[in-house]
Amino acid sequence: MQPPIPAPLKHVSRTPATPAVAKALTRLQCWPGEQRVAVGLSGGVDSSLSAALLVEAGWQVEGLTLWLMSGKGACCSDGLIDAAGICEQLKIPHHVVDSRATFQAEIVDQLVQGYQQGVTPLPCSRCNRSVKFAAMLSWAEKERQLHRVATGHYARIRHREDPEPQQALPGDSSGRHQLLRGLDQNKDQSYFLYDLSQDVLAKVIFPLGELTKAETRQEAERYGLRTAKKAESQDLCLADHYGSMKAFLDNYLPARQGEIVLQDGKVVGEHDGIEHFTIGQRKGLGVAWREPLHVVQLDATANRVIVAPRAEAGRDSCVVGAVNWISIAPPSSAIDVEVQVRYRSGPVAAQLIPIEATAEDIAADRPHRCRLTFNEEQFSITPGQAAVFYAADAVLGGGLIQQINTASS
Repeated sequence: MQPPIPAPLKHVSRTPATPAVAKALTRLQCWPGEQRVAVGLSGGVDSSLSAALLVEAGWQVEGLTLWLMSGKGACCSDGLIDAAGICEQLKIPHHVVDSRATFQAEIVDQLVQGYQQGVTPLPCSRCNRSVKFAAMLSWAEKERQLHRVATGHYARIRHREDPEPQQALPGDSSGRHQLLRGLDQNKDQSYFLYDLSQDVLAKVIFPLGELTKAETRQEAERYGLRTAKKAESQDLCLADHYGSMKAFLDNYLPARQGEIVLQDGKVVGEHDGIEHFTIGQRKGLGVAWREPLHVVQLDATANRVIVAPRAEAGRDSCVVGAVNWISIAPPSSAIDVEVQVRYRSGPVAAQLIPIEATAEDIAADRPHRCRLTFNEEQFSITPGQAAVFYAADAVLGGGLIQQINTASS
């Protein structure tokens, strides 16, 4: 038997704080089909307000928290306590799903392996695809017969059944749901969501996509949510859990000293592990040189960090594999795109050319691969990170950077 639909929330003023909040509520109230949903609750303000808005809009809401990490305090962390408290405030059920084994195998083990191989992995997009949305949808459908999930991500989805027209895109987007940037440019999280499937997009709701972070906090305070003033967590949950990314890596990888060298092989310093460096890094190298040096390569075989002056550090192209085309079908010829190669970097112009996939990508059922040629030199293209392709606000697709090329090659 399903729990009763909770009564609408009562707060100080029934008028939403901003037009964006009013628009979000209107969209949720006019949603077609059955209005029952599981909301992923991390214990932060974003997921808390997402749940509150859905309750306010009249949805039947159930809270769901994924238990991802073991260790001291992990099963009774502040996040889990706050998630349970929010559900109590909203008078909705709260459930906890044990996803530790999947998280360890799909994220932690793969992350450690990537660093050992000299790449800088991007665990968040992999976690969204292989752990979070997979676990939430599986639980919601099998255990509660709920066919939609919502999260507090700052992104938007233009579902194909929405009354608003879809964006015109450089490719075949017919019959597809479109993934769009969140309107808050400083909080947009679409970069981490490029690897979701059309099946997942069809079942997902992002209530905060039209809001800024400031509006989220303002509305959360008006609701009286216990998480309204909660401090921001770090972008990477593992860094939060261990205190820092260095502490996480030190827990899994023993220190392994090696050389820091110039591209001609000249030794200019030493390091305690290539996993503590990333392409494009300039600060914290521990090297005294006549001009600033940038990391340009991590050589796992030789255990070397290779550095160069900025004049030699530019890259003009890269190969991207395991590409997921999300808002358009895979293109058959070159297209012009904007590319984001790091979460905090801005989009840059590039030409995208489809190329033949590797046997490894094909075996992994990821048969799409491309070459990106940038209009201007780039200095932080990093193997293991994602290159996400945009047309205006729409995410066309994305994949993992496999190979980079120097501007002179």
